[in-house]
Amino acid sequence: MDENEKKEKKENKEAEQDTGVGTRRDFLLAGAAIGTGLLGAGTLAGCEKTGGLAAPVSAQQMQPPAALLKADPSLRTNVPPGQLDPYYGIWSGGQSGEMRVLGIPSCRELKRIPVFNRDSATGWGITDFSKQLLGGTQAGDTHHGHLSYKNGTYDGRYAFINCKLSGRLARVRLDTFETDRIVQLPNSQGTHGIFPQRKDCRLVLCNSEFRTPLPNDGRDLDDPKKYAALHTAVDVETMEVKWQVMIEGNLDLCATDYEDKWSFANCYNLEEATALPGFLELPKDCCYVFNLREIEKAVAAGQTITLGDSKVPVIDARGPNGKFVLRIPVPKNPHGVNVDPTGKYAVCSGKLAPVCTVIQIDRLQDAFDGKIKPEDCIVAQPEVGLGPLHTAFDNRGNAYTSIFIDSVITKWNIADAIKAYAIENAKEKSSETPPNPIRQKLDVNFQPGHVNASLSETNQADGKWLVSLNKFSKDRFLKVGPLHPDNDQLIDISGEQMVLVHDGPQYPEPHDAIILPAYMLRPTEISPRTGGKYDMINAWAKEDGVNPLQDNKVIRKGNFVRVWMTSVAPEYGIKQFTVKTGDTVQVIQTNLDNVEDLCHGFSLSMHDINMLVNPQGSESVTFQAGKPGVYWYYCPWFCHALHLEMRGRMIVEA
Repeated sequence: MDENEKKEKKENKEAEQDTGVGTRRDFLLAGAAIGTGLLGAGTLAGCEKTGGLAAPVSAQQMQPPAALLKADPSLRTNVPPGQLDPYYGIWSGGQSGEMRVLGIPSCRELKRIPVFNRDSATGWGITDFSKQLLGGTQAGDTHHGHLSYKNGTYDGRYAFINCKLSGRLARVRLDTFETDRIVQLPNSQGTHGIFPQRKDCRLVLCNSEFRTPLPNDGRDLDDPKKYAALHTAVDVETMEVKWQVMIEGNLDLCATDYEDKWSFANCYNLEEATALPGFLELPKDCCYVFNLREIEKAVAAGQTITLGDSKVPVIDARGPNGKFVLRIPVPKNPHGVNVDPTGKYAVCSGKLAPVCTVIQIDRLQDAFDGKIKPEDCIVAQPEVGLGPLHTAFDNRGNAYTSIFIDSVITKWNIADAIKAYAIENAKEKSSETPPNPIRQKLDVNFQPGHVNASLSETNQADGKWLVSLNKFSKDRFLKVGPLHPDNDQLIDISGEQMVLVHDGPQYPEPHDAIILPAYMLRPTEISPRTGGKYDMINAWAKEDGVNPLQDNKVIRKGNFVRVWMTSVAPEYGIKQFTVKTGDTVQVIQTNLDNVEDLCHGFSLSMHDINMLVNPQGSESVTFQAGKPGVYWYYCPWFCHALHLEMRGRMIVEA
């Protein structure tokens, strides 16, 4: 036995004596033994078996003994082989234009959902339906994703995500985890903050960050005082733009209350400038509060205008406070606005001040009615650190704010912050010492942007997990050239102290994240054959008199050739079809396999065509036939022992 082995044996023995249980190696070896059947079922918590398959278990059941967790916090993220994560994480994808799905707490990436980007793996941006949604674009910038609600919590139907690059909003179905609608928001540039209503969830509210001349048709180019931004309402079910409110400042992040009465938008650049020096002239900016009920009354009564070619009704609410918009003064350049799970408070974070501003929501109506001043809605301003950006919440009255410049997460107590503010701002000075609302500051690595906690944006916040999405990862991971990954850090917030448990590299640049229990989503295993692309395919099938679920036919109409083709592993229903150079060819493929995870696809050599077809699903792709010759098509998704033999020929004649 060499010296290293002796040292390791001694350390293991000491660890056993200290904790009363085995070492981390013992724990992991035990998990491996169960995974290979060497130990009986139930030997280790989190490894229960039913019918030979792993049964989902709770996060608590998965946890190793407390002493081991204390010795090695990273064990808190352990999900043994064969077990499922108890939480989903839904991440934005930043400049990639996509969304991402993770398992929490393992932080394993499960899926990338193409939204505004071209994705060769699935054919998004290549298939007919995706090209129709994208409208000729192939780049996106997804910042803020949020889920649909019912009565203050997630209902499992949809996710919504913005595209800051081109002023769009997309909807993702959460049964298939696929994008099904994209809408262009008229007159809007830099669509940034979005948030659905949380009670009945009729609308998604969207902020355009960039002020432009309205209409933006060449007039008023050099008069920024005539520029405006827009707060836009989109119908959740139809994805139609219902109305817009014109406002004077740059609109940043968005939030909604729990009664569908208000929406919030932090605003910077009340100076109405066009460059950085001008953004900093005034002492304060504001949080806009939009009175949704009054806005909808005015829209219904026709008290609106239209802009440019758009027919969408617009309310011009620029100027002083009125019945549509309230301006609550907050420190300079605020970024995030977040509503706590009780629905009582909205928290604004100002990038250029070390404080968060707490707004009491039940005072808003009195401020709209002129009974109190807008600033009287402010009930706390705790000093949390330099560069506060976003705030998340647990179920114990605590808030967690990301501090960009200090590179920390600050945990603070809302009730103590309110009490301290009342004492410090009382007209009659009290001898009572204001409580310190700060509970802890945890170093993160480096420059955290968004922070979010499990169910933090619902009325069911559970105070289990928190993620810090950090913009820089210097010295944290292996070097991969000039572009470093982002650094997502998972934090356990279930105890009195925050505990950092996981570092994860992320391809740049997730801006926001949602963590929710897995039971809240009901993903399907087989394509449901409903929605937009099937409306298209069914219309074509009716036109051609075919059944996509059984027919294999080639139909020529002049220079247009439509190929109806099924696939069952390991064969295509059509092994060969003939077209002529320059023909427009449309291939509609239906995957008849009714087996979970048995995907097929269509890849056509030398034609830049590749697409995925899920079990029982159909996809279509349209292209121009190239020069004369033989071009093999094949299945790109491994589906069978004879997968490589799953192919056919497209013969192109002169």
